[in-house]
Amino acid sequence: MEYRADALARAARVRLVVMDVDGTLTDGRIYIGPDGEAMKEFSVKDGMGLSMLHKAGVETAIITGRQSKIVERRAAELNISRVWQGCKDKREAWQRIKDEMQLTDREIAYIGDDLNDLPLLMKAGLACCTADAQPEVKYVSHLISACNGGNGAVRDIVEFILKTQGKWQALVDAFAGAKAAPGYSQ
Repeated sequence: MEYRADALARAARVRLVVMDVDGTLTDGRIYIGPDGEAMKEFSVKDGMGLSMLHKAGVETAIITGRQSKIVERRAAELNISRVWQGCKDKREAWQRIKDEMQLTDREIAYIGDDLNDLPLLMKAGLACCTADAQPEVKYVSHLISACNGGNGAVRDIVEFILKTQGKWQALVDAFAGAKAAPGYSQ
């Protein structure tokens, strides 16, 4: 993972993680059948990371340019209630979520991968992207995952945030049922 020197301070303030879908939560492939969009592939590692984020009290949201019942279903499985689809300009959804939650830009992380994510990446307190993001997206990001979209990039970024906030070990301990093995460090 690559990150700028100020990424740790920025991650410590995050109260909401907003994500793009295609190319971020998925590998960017869209399978279209005779009746329209048929499939998208999601990573269970990303899903587990988002579940851990929720357990730590950090909220999540999705803002995506496409409209998809598949995204609705995946968001419901992951308990993501703030889902904005079909957004040609993602800034309006960002502002509404921010106002509804009474947050500042500094308290929001955004994860994206392509040029249409630039406006939100440039607003976010913590701008994050996938390893296979466009060069322009990487340029404005504070944090670049070592993983490609749909292949654990969201999980990678979530772990960085939770470790920075000192919440990771308690979550691991809860899964293990006790303290992790000696010698483990974050």
